[in-house]
Amino acid sequence: MRDKVSTAADAVAEIKDGALVALNVWGPGTPLYLLHALLESGVKDLTVCTNNYVLRADVLRKEGVADPGIILSQTKKIMASFSGLNAGEASAADEIIKRIEEGTLEFESMSHGIFIERLQTGAMHLGGIYTPIGVGTVVEQGKEKRVINGVEYIFVEPIVPDVGLISAAKADKLGNLVYHGTARAANPIIAMASRYTIAEVFEIVEPGELDPDSIVTPGIFVDRIVRIPDDSPTSKNRRIRQILLTIRYRQQRELVKAKAAQGGKV
Repeated sequence: MRDKVSTAADAVAEIKDGALVALNVWGPGTPLYLLHALLESGVKDLTVCTNNYVLRADVLRKEGVADPGIILSQTKKIMASFSGLNAGEASAADEIIKRIEEGTLEFESMSHGIFIERLQTGAMHLGGIYTPIGVGTVVEQGKEKRVINGVEYIFVEPIVPDVGLISAAKADKLGNLVYHGTARAANPIIAMASRYTIAEVFEIVEPGELDPDSIVTPGIFVDRIVRIPDDSPTSKNRRIRQILLTIRYRQQRELVKAKAAQGGKV
């Protein structure tokens, strides 16, 4: 029996410069603790592949709310299915725009469905997929095209991350994972597709303590398990606080917009 429990520092120490790192960014399923560990590791020239590259406003960052932009200085390419730069609210947005214009940062956009399917294709060791999405747009440039049953398709390659950073609620020491609600999101498929997977969890139990029917990601897809310390800014209780802060910020922003639309009157 292999005990996969590790510290965050030891787990991310295996990540090399230039690695393709995939991570799920969606509410409670975001590997925030591992993101901070990656930042502290100093690894560079990363390709960050995520379903949701949304930058948080600077006022939220000061309260500990994190996003993939915290490792922007270590990133050379972003692959994302959804992005929100919030220029004027997030200073990292200006940095992204500047670096893209300078040619020091590449940004590859894709639909969420294609993001998932490319990971799925990588997990199944397939050569790629044909999709009609992007036909007749700039997306098809440089890609193979093929007509199948009278329909035009473009060929897209699989995504096989060097590293997958995922977040789950609970794990046993063999790496079997349990998720809660929407925290599942893209985490299971990232674990399956990645060559090296690190999972952060709030609780670690002994083998046999998890209900087999509740296990979503089998331990065979997980290489290291990291327990999030209770005093970490990314602990469960503090994450709830950060989510509430984000919701209040959005509500206040919408209120300001509504006032402006009505000439300052509500």
